[in-house]
Amino acid sequence: MTTIDPTATGSTAHQDGGVRPKWPLYGVGAGLLGAIATLFADVRSGTQQREFVDATITDEVSRGIAHLGLVTGFATVVLLLVLAAAWRRQVEPRVPGSTAAYVVSGALTASAAGLTYGYGWKGAMAIYLPTGMDKKSFGEDGLFVYYMLNDFGGFIGWLGVVVAAGAVAWMALRERTVSRWIGWVSLVPVLAVVLFAGITGLPGFQGVVGPVWMLVAFLGLALGRSAIVR
Repeated sequence: MTTIDPTATGSTAHQDGGVRPKWPLYGVGAGLLGAIATLFADVRSGTQQREFVDATITDEVSRGIAHLGLVTGFATVVLLLVLAAAWRRQVEPRVPGSTAAYVVSGALTASAAGLTYGYGWKGAMAIYLPTGMDKKSFGEDGLFVYYMLNDFGGFIGWLGVVVAAGAVAWMALRERTVSRWIGWVSLVPVLAVVLFAGITGLPGFQGVVGPVWMLVAFLGLALGRSAIVR
């Protein structure tokens, strides 16, 4: 079990005045916006299901959906970076002996880097579509390249978040510095990604479970009694 350093100053306001820490809300926001950017603003939304996909499918892509994916996606990246910085400031000084705590901030930063590209490709799709501002830059084949990049582009980068979930699970179930229920919840995305990647080769299931985990886990930290936020 990792010992909490009582002299660390990260959460003294909550200890002394009963005010709950606000920094976990960055994670809630990242989860919510990430779900919109990845799942709702998928450029494949609204396209007809086909047995064989070719370049003509780009005629069915909504520029508005692609643009929404860029905006909400980049906002997600910003929140992930702010959350990583807040975690380093608020949590790591309180559990200096926890390697898992240091993994969390690094993993969130890694996801932010990967998702910058994934969501950037949504924006590229938006400006190169026939209704976009650079509509004459690429033909149908060029647009199809961006369509394929968007197939898993906004999903793969969530792997870092799933690594962070594994680290939080360790902190909860082994070190007892996070509420145990959050630890059990945190195991779900880890096991899901391992199973899907290991059995089927699916590279992007983390984009489905990662945002949901952030929403649940960080809401639990914001409202709960985990040692790292007391």
